[in-house]
Amino acid sequence: MVRRDGPKGGAWEVVQPRCARRRREDIEEVEAMIAAGELEIARDELVWLLSECPDFLEAHVQLGLIALEDGDPKLARGHFGRAYELCLRALEAAGSPRPLPHALAGNRPFFEAAKGLVHCLLATGRRPLAADVCRKLAPLDPADPLGIQKLPRR
Repeated sequence: MVRRDGPKGGAWEVVQPRCARRRREDIEEVEAMIAAGELEIARDELVWLLSECPDFLEAHVQLGLIALEDGDPKLARGHFGRAYELCLRALEAAGSPRPLPHALAGNRPFFEAAKGLVHCLLATGRRPLAADVCRKLAPLDPADPLGIQKLPRR
């Protein structure tokens, strides 16, 4: 689901699923585990969180990052791709609203997933798909604070 930011707002924000909002503390614990280097425990917790809430965007992003750390871009692509696709579907259902700035907290997992997806697509030789993701993202937040548009040019 997507909503306007504020009563008048011109910006739009992705609304995380209810099950994800209820597990905010769990994802914070996972982030602390990752920061402490406890990747195996964090991975297990994230898999459990996804079993309870399959559309938990931040859990997919974190699992994608762990998979990249483990040198598995195909697994990472699956997690990043799932979060990216979930958000695209929500945007399409809302009529493709714009802008969708990264600065809004609800949008950050989408852009982080998209950046990870582009990285994985490039790492696995799928440059045309990476360019397609970039084309879809460009009008959503033209400021591109994560530098996603620059990735395919490297």
